[in-house]
Amino acid sequence: MAKTENAIWVVAQLENGETLGVTYELLGQARRLADTVGQNTAVVLIARENNGHAEKLIAQGADVVYTVLGEEYADYNVELYTNAICELAQEYKPNGIMFGATIDGRDLAPRVAARLKTGLCADCTEVEMGENGLLKWTRPALGGNLMGTIVCSDIRPQMGSVRPKIFAPMEPDSGRQGEVINYTVKNKVESKVEILKKEPLSTGGKLKIEDAEVICAGGRGFGDGERFKVLEDLAALFEKSAIAGSRAAVDEKWVDHASQVGQSGKTVAPKLYFACAVSGALQHVSGMKESEVIVAINKDENAPIFEVAHYGLVGDVHVVIPKLIEKIKAYKES
Repeated sequence: MAKTENAIWVVAQLENGETLGVTYELLGQARRLADTVGQNTAVVLIARENNGHAEKLIAQGADVVYTVLGEEYADYNVELYTNAICELAQEYKPNGIMFGATIDGRDLAPRVAARLKTGLCADCTEVEMGENGLLKWTRPALGGNLMGTIVCSDIRPQMGSVRPKIFAPMEPDSGRQGEVINYTVKNKVESKVEILKKEPLSTGGKLKIEDAEVICAGGRGFGDGERFKVLEDLAALFEKSAIAGSRAAVDEKWVDHASQVGQSGKTVAPKLYFACAVSGALQHVSGMKESEVIVAINKDENAPIFEVAHYGLVGDVHVVIPKLIEKIKAYKES
């Protein structure tokens, strides 16, 4: 039987019956951190049914999976989820709890922290292990102009929400052994809200940038929104592609905030990232530097973006991108 106290927990998040990738990303980092101090990892799975999720979580690093199952947990409900997590935490006493900084995670984490009377470091971009199991949470501060590292030295559990695409998941090991604890909430609460219908937010049928394998991102250097639209033509040449923007592009309303990359936006790690007319400020680079291949296009040969790019094209995006599109089309047709 795995040791259940003083473990590092990850709260699993599901969407359309599938475990979100951020759950495996956080579990991978929790596994790495726990191993440095001889702790265990655990995942809290709240859902209608297990449906094989627990076994997959064990294969990817969990020592223990706490399942809270029932029809009332079929859809995310902050009151029911908070109640279940807090009751589990009070009984099994984790060292730390990690949440994905998604829409639901950002809603749930502060409620749990307030109920448990502990601290919460929100929207982290790094989590490290200090001495004696002390977790060090790092996040952007002062509008992204500096990074702050925060610790909660006296109260447990230590808590934080972490952006998706920050950490790499562990490779699954189907032979790995773990324990599943089916937990029944003792002090149930009634939800004050009844969900009548769920509809996805309109994204115009576009792929979320965090799910894209190719991202075409633009910055202020495009000059205006009409010219920015050439990125759509570039993205259309690739499967599983999306367009994105720097904070400046979002401020100009050339792209919506859901497609912003950087410290005040999202962190992405696609196979291919086009940084077009993006200067390469730290705020933007921190959100895309883990991309497998970065191609930068900028007319300023001294732009900081070239320092992180694998390939750089010095030139005006309004000239270079149409030629690039033409070349890619010709290659695909050959």
